[in-house]
Amino acid sequence: MIRKEVKDFEPYTVMEGDYRIWLDKNESPFDLPMELKDSIFDDLKNLEFNRYPDIDGRGLKKKLASSLELHKSNIVVGNGSDQLIDCIMDLFMGDHMIIHTPTFGMYSFYAKKRGLNIVEVPLDEEYDLPAIDYDFEGARVIFICSPNTPTGNVLDREKIIDYLETGCPVVLDEAYADFAENSNLDLIDEYSNLIILRTFSKAYGLAALRVGYAVGDESLMRQMSKIISPYNINKISLEITKRMMDEDKLIQENIEFIKKERENMISELSEYAYPSQTNFVMFDLDAYEYLLKKGIVVRKLSGRLTGKIRVTVGNKEENREVMTALNEFVSVLP
Repeated sequence: MIRKEVKDFEPYTVMEGDYRIWLDKNESPFDLPMELKDSIFDDLKNLEFNRYPDIDGRGLKKKLASSLELHKSNIVVGNGSDQLIDCIMDLFMGDHMIIHTPTFGMYSFYAKKRGLNIVEVPLDEEYDLPAIDYDFEGARVIFICSPNTPTGNVLDREKIIDYLETGCPVVLDEAYADFAENSNLDLIDEYSNLIILRTFSKAYGLAALRVGYAVGDESLMRQMSKIISPYNINKISLEITKRMMDEDKLIQENIEFIKKERENMISELSEYAYPSQTNFVMFDLDAYEYLLKKGIVVRKLSGRLTGKIRVTVGNKEENREVMTALNEFVSVLP
């Protein structure tokens, strides 16, 4: 018999179709340069495809530990951050999870799959964490996304610490931290109830490979390592990700380009744009259908954010075209 939770489940869907410009998934506008691809593919010829990859991605963990000045026992790698979120749902006790809306939809996705109750605590008027005025008893985990998607802003560090001080497990999703001014990675030294999530899908432009990692207290990561699937990242993804960690100059140039283009987009439509420390901008413009008719796909927001759109920073030509279209849309507003 099929579980009721599965029968009632709303699957995750994405926009499909023959459109010219796709700025809806917060992907990097930069593919790997062809010469770098050629070099990587030459190296991949030496891989033994008949052998399993590292059981726990230990080679990648070692490189991450060196880069982050941590021990590899502080790190768990996953098949994208999604697998790590899924795993975390099974890590702790409790009958509900807490999210701060509006936020990343996959937290609810994995909770609903389990039939786990979701307590939604709205962000305040500035889309920041609210003061703590509710009971954490029975909470399995608190998810906090900073910089937050889809709003783009960094959440107040002192408020994040207030949540950590409750002793409840806190997952701080820093998928967009590479585009932000600051990170909270240092807090894992002080709080054993903290897990920080990172990804190679955004700043590194490796969305196709599906590689993410979790950072936390050694004892907590040891427990998480027990229940994550073995051989969870394929050998090709591991090898390419390790190689890209050596391409600091290229990655930083890409990040700086995105940050500069982001600020240009915000400046050009400052009356409608929200501040952002990510690779996207949220606009207070109900322009989704208007852009779609021009072959431009952005993210249409809903719920509390109905009437707003989220636009990924693309390459120069894509950004110029979407901003031209948005300026046209604004020019005919009543």
